[in-house]
Amino acid sequence: MKAFVIAGEVSGDKLGGALMAGLRNLRPDITFNGVGGAEMQAQGLTSLFDMNELSVMGIVEILPKYQHLKRRIRETAQAVIDAKPNVMITIDSPDFSLRVAKLVKAETNIRCVHYVAPSVWAWRPGRAVKMAKVIDHVLALLPFEPPYMEAVGMECDFVGHPIAGEPVATAAEASAFKTHFGLEGADPLLLVLPGSRRGEVTRLAPILGEALKPLVAAHPNLKVVVPAAGPVAQLVQEQAKDWPVTPLVLDPSNQSLASALAEKRAAFRAADFAIAASGTVMLELAAAKTPTISAYDVNWISRQIMSRMVKVDTANLINLVSDTRHVPEFLLADCRADLISAGLERLMANPEPQLAAMAETMTQLGQDGEDPGLCAARAVLDRMVSPEA
Repeated sequence: MKAFVIAGEVSGDKLGGALMAGLRNLRPDITFNGVGGAEMQAQGLTSLFDMNELSVMGIVEILPKYQHLKRRIRETAQAVIDAKPNVMITIDSPDFSLRVAKLVKAETNIRCVHYVAPSVWAWRPGRAVKMAKVIDHVLALLPFEPPYMEAVGMECDFVGHPIAGEPVATAAEASAFKTHFGLEGADPLLLVLPGSRRGEVTRLAPILGEALKPLVAAHPNLKVVVPAAGPVAQLVQEQAKDWPVTPLVLDPSNQSLASALAEKRAAFRAADFAIAASGTVMLELAAAKTPTISAYDVNWISRQIMSRMVKVDTANLINLVSDTRHVPEFLLADCRADLISAGLERLMANPEPQLAAMAETMTQLGQDGEDPGLCAARAVLDRMVSPEA
């Protein structure tokens, strides 16, 4: 059996790695082609090109790379057509993935699966209708998403979120992390997570640095850890030079994947609180039981467009899944240093409601159930017309 798997960013690579491991468990004869990062490559993928070329966020941010992305779309679609896989699985990154699927479907009847349902419940509901023209099957991360996909004719399975099945550092591992890096006296120990894309880091790091100033004044023993994504670790170092406290930047680039992930998990468990860019990282923090606030912004023009499209009052997955609003969000025009620092102070004074929402979220996403990567793999195979091919 052959599968062509495509991911375009760090979170998609994580999903892809877990899915590929599940597929290999169920079908040991499977072979992979596609585009992916370190976690997918660890499962046997040789990436068609560097996945980081696709890690672009925001409407205006895409424009300078538009022609290059169009070329990569054509190259990827042709690679799928030439490989003749039993199934093509695209993971998130819909602006890239669905354009590839459109070209593939125009030339073949290759089955197309998309992993991560588009957030049509949040904005641009018409995307599901367009997607149904080229996608046969959707793997949903959130329990309330299948009806939205099925309503426009796609098969859809809720498979849980891989983060719900990932290991969490023990208290001993967290303590060892603090000892190793001399962080025992931190009060509090704060994680700062400015994103995994260059544009995110460039935009958010200065704002988060300003937000740290009143926090350092109020908490002289505050220490900061930044678990950076490999492609932006050097940029994070540069951006943090002007922060009022010198952070410990964890750079996974010079470590094995297993070692880097273990260090990151230990940092998440060791931290008392976090400030994070909105996204999947919020679920990693929930799994680690680390209270957090969310901050995010985009280019000014993208902000104006997006603010008119959004249909829900929260972009945070913990808030959505738990049906609470206990994770404070400072998004778009509210992504301001003064609001962020004040919001974190309020959270530090009363983290219990958020911790309860985090626990409920992890339960709903499948924690302590079947491994989500294996569940996703089973859904892919069960829905195929000839899974034994």
